[in-house]
Amino acid sequence: MLHRRPFISDDGEHRTLHFSIDDVQSSMCPARPFELEVAYTKTMMGFLLTIPNPVHILMIGLGGGSIAKFCHRHLPATRMTVVEINPHVIAVRRQFLIPDDDERLRVVCADAIDFVPDIGPQFDVILVDGYAQHGLAAQLCSQSFYQDCWKAMRERSVLAVNLDAGHPAHATFVARIEQSFHGNAVPVDVNERGNCVVFAGKGVPMSARGMSLSWSLERHAAEAQVQLRPEFQRILRVLE
Repeated sequence: MLHRRPFISDDGEHRTLHFSIDDVQSSMCPARPFELEVAYTKTMMGFLLTIPNPVHILMIGLGGGSIAKFCHRHLPATRMTVVEINPHVIAVRRQFLIPDDDERLRVVCADAIDFVPDIGPQFDVILVDGYAQHGLAAQLCSQSFYQDCWKAMRERSVLAVNLDAGHPAHATFVARIEQSFHGNAVPVDVNERGNCVVFAGKGVPMSARGMSLSWSLERHAAEAQVQLRPEFQRILRVLE
């Protein structure tokens, strides 16, 4: 399969990853490379409201590595496996200061459709951020893929899927997640962007009653708390 090469723009304040000039795949401030610049990335971190100390995270889609870098820095007891289908995206990881692979971070060049069914139930968090040059990757929005995610998750675990709220099939994609997770799923629209993050739980309820802001944040450094608190407060308001 041929994969499109991304390109990088840098105005001195922000370094951004693109497949086209009109669409930003990822953004980083070189002076603050571990901050979550794009709004939806903070929303996706909402899994911490339910699983504050994950053992093993699987992330589908590397992009500019904002979430991978944040987790590597602020979740020191967590292992993270990142699956990225496009080798050209992986090739620019150092330009976005994504750490080299180590005992806590592993970046795999593979198609998630092939990777997830064979991995076994070992993840307590799965993050799906599968966008390419033409938007949402259709194969990562199928019923069979969400079923495979369910099978790859441990008994108490959370799935977070970044969807395009304006996609013509958005309601269908949400319904597929709900079906695979037996109705235990909630969509949360993202501020400042046309994204929607759907959270789905396996063995844990997706409701404000089962979440605690202080419980999820007090375990993390002040730097992480400052970035996440306003968005976590908003997520809880939405769920209530």
